[in-house]
Amino acid sequence: MDRRASATVEQAPTYSVVVPTVGRPGLASTLSPLLRGGPGAPAEVVVVDDRPDPQGPPAGAEAAGITLLRSGGRGPACARDVGWRRTATPWVVFLDDDVLPGVDWIAELAADLAACGPGVGGSQGRIEVPPPVGRRPTDAERGTLALAHACWITADMAYRRAALEAVDGFDRRFTRAYREDTDIALRVLGAGYELVAGARRSVHPMVADTRLWRSVAAQAGNADDALMRRVHGPRWRKRVAEPPGRLRRHVLTTAALAGAAACGAAALGVRARSRRALGAAAGASSAASAGASERIARTAAATVTSRWSDEPASAPSVRRARLAGFGRRGARAVPAAAGANSSQRTRRIAGAAAGGLVALWTASTAEFAWRRIAPGPRTAREALRMAVTSALIPPAACAQRLRGEWRHRGARPHGAGAVKAVLFDRDGTLVHDVPYNADPEQVLPTPDARAALDRVRSAGLRLGVVSNQSGVARGLITPDELEAVNAAVEDRLGPFDVWRVCVHGEDDGCACRKPRPGLIREAAAELGVRPQECAVIGDIGADVEAARAAGARPILVPGPATRAEEVAAAPETAARLTAAVRRVLRGNAS
Repeated sequence: MDRRASATVEQAPTYSVVVPTVGRPGLASTLSPLLRGGPGAPAEVVVVDDRPDPQGPPAGAEAAGITLLRSGGRGPACARDVGWRRTATPWVVFLDDDVLPGVDWIAELAADLAACGPGVGGSQGRIEVPPPVGRRPTDAERGTLALAHACWITADMAYRRAALEAVDGFDRRFTRAYREDTDIALRVLGAGYELVAGARRSVHPMVADTRLWRSVAAQAGNADDALMRRVHGPRWRKRVAEPPGRLRRHVLTTAALAGAAACGAAALGVRARSRRALGAAAGASSAASAGASERIARTAAATVTSRWSDEPASAPSVRRARLAGFGRRGARAVPAAAGANSSQRTRRIAGAAAGGLVALWTASTAEFAWRRIAPGPRTAREALRMAVTSALIPPAACAQRLRGEWRHRGARPHGAGAVKAVLFDRDGTLVHDVPYNADPEQVLPTPDARAALDRVRSAGLRLGVVSNQSGVARGLITPDELEAVNAAVEDRLGPFDVWRVCVHGEDDGCACRKPRPGLIREAAAELGVRPQECAVIGDIGADVEAARAAGARPILVPGPATRAEEVAAAPETAARLTAAVRRVLRGNAS
């Protein structure tokens, strides 16, 4: 490092690095340049393990100097949000766990951050993706190559802490590695900050993904696009210089396929009904013919008799005989023939419509497949994969978009809700109360605890536990036993963003034991929210009083330990945990 670069490093603001991971094998290579120390090294390296059920730390995250956190498989937005809130530096740099910082990355980052004026909220690193050698890239590889030109992706993105605080961090409703970086970039820009491109470089390796259904599964991102439209408006793509997608064409293709199926079914239905009608008409005609023959015979006999008896048959009798033999049968045949002709016309129209829609679907699917095949290697295997998935992608995209529109139908911009975090009492609320429990095997969740917590997580709210555990002060349980029981709660109910536990006795005079507000204030500070932005859900009056004292919103869910006077004094009650959570979410949507 030359003198100029060394001076730049010394002048650069301090920063932390946050790396969310799902356990990719390249994590150690990502972390290695960050742990060498020396001038310009990060003040802290935070790895957030986002595997749903990790068995030990991810490979590469065991090194000294790494702070390891868990986010419980809730997606990269949640993982990054958990990570940056545990740091304290003026800048936070986000790296993906498969990105390789360059040799001079630290010095280049220092120069990038030093060049950022006070109005700059973020600096994006340059991502290089080496193309395949000796051939054209496949459809999956072109998706990876596109990272080199994407705006504001968090594969290598530095954000000013003040900007993150201004927009309340990442929106946890984005549960996939898709759109969460665009969302926060738009909100930072909306907060009045500028985003700039830095000079530092990182390499994103090309990873071959040969799964047949990869591109079909990726259509789940259409649900995230529905959320983007809800919170940023219909023209959000223009703000990030992104071209319009193919959703409209997918809708046309899917509608053509559905219309062809409907017309084909209608034609078959008309044909079946026509056959039944013709069969019924034929039966009626046979019966009518038999009756007419009998009447003709009787009339003929009467005529012959009259001749032998010199009594002429009357004219009406002869006319009735003719009508019986021919007129009535003809009268029945005419409607049946007319109905058959009408059915044939309907079948022809439905068949022609089905044929036209099939032709439209075929042409649209072929155009889509060729658009994906043409820039690729054009091997037989790749062409077959593109042909099959090009037929499946349009209906999959439409279904995912409809799912997203329904799920996010009442979505509001991130941070607009009155409640940003929900804090739960432990014993009697999340798990059945076992007095002074020191045995993890006795942890039994209450009936709807998991459902209530999952709804909070799905809504993107932060989540915590605030609990009195005086058994430690009384000597009935040890701190290690308490930690083991709390770990069992997480194993059964999923991860929490914060735990705050008071281990003091009733007479210790601490500020944290409920009904005092200490636990709630500490949990709110850890989550980066004000106590007034928290809801506290518990089963006894102490939970309610602690929330009131802190300025949070209390909701009492009565249980076996709840006294009648506590129910009467509570400002808000709910019969079940899910009902309490529903109240919180309904208030955020209003």
